[in-house]
Amino acid sequence: MAARLHPALYPGELADLRRLSPRDLEPLLAEETKTWRDELEWEFEKSADLVRRFVELRALNGSALIEHGTVTGYVYYVLEENKALLGDLYVARNLASSGRENRLLEAALEETMRNPPVTRVECQLMMLNPEPYRAVPRQEYVTKFERNFMRIDLRRAALGQGRVRRPVYIEKWSDHYQDAAAQLIAEAYTGHIDSRINDQYRSAGGARRFLYNIVQYPGCGTFYRPASYVAFEFTTGALCGISLASLVAPECGHITQICVSPQVKGTGIGHELLRQSLTTLREVNCHSASLTVTAANTDAVTLYEHIGFETARRFWAFVWEGFR
Repeated sequence: MAARLHPALYPGELADLRRLSPRDLEPLLAEETKTWRDELEWEFEKSADLVRRFVELRALNGSALIEHGTVTGYVYYVLEENKALLGDLYVARNLASSGRENRLLEAALEETMRNPPVTRVECQLMMLNPEPYRAVPRQEYVTKFERNFMRIDLRRAALGQGRVRRPVYIEKWSDHYQDAAAQLIAEAYTGHIDSRINDQYRSAGGARRFLYNIVQYPGCGTFYRPASYVAFEFTTGALCGISLASLVAPECGHITQICVSPQVKGTGIGHELLRQSLTTLREVNCHSASLTVTAANTDAVTLYEHIGFETARRFWAFVWEGFR
């Protein structure tokens, strides 16, 4: 049963997360964990534990939606220099509506946009209602990007070796490749639509923070080194491609990043890196793997479909800019 909150302490419909306890959020977090598992084959428990920990410390920025003394939704955000990132938003499934989601979005945007250093707000919220024409708060500042959550059944996937049309050698990921990988990401995403969604792709420094987050934190699952690979050009020894993987459940993998340098694009290196990551995931008894891709990135979508991925869910990435 959901925890009841005393109405005298929490007047109105929104409460600051820093005024709540983990116990107040527990029924909602338990439901969200089940929803991620049922709909996406994704174990959300480690992310939920982070929410509990920071709520306990009174250190999580965000709001909870309160109805009849019960928490029915929440949103939190983090601040990174001049950017705010909405980390999660969830509304109880029996009450989920664009209206409730927008109430939480508006609360987060109001707080972040009045923070003087913040000039940009980003979010990619998998559980947000993905209806095609939905309106969101601060519409005059927002750009939205449709994204696909794609999944492959590794028990049926052929994963046949393709033709690599450039001499390369492939090795397992090691952390000492991180700086070179950050430079590669910045080069690979120059002018790319994904650099409009995630500004960390625009510089080596930002890409380094991105890599650190996916290796150290559970937002994209638990980083799995044995299924993460790097490719080097045979003649120069330069890093020219990466495929990084995580485990989002005991039997489910996730490709957290795959890219190749502009010089080797279209030579089959990306396909081979992805194939090796998926093959390794299958060898450790993963029955499925997933990835996310921007729908407008048709070359990548075509590659993934050719390998055997199918779109299991569509969702939106939102970016608010120009409000300062």
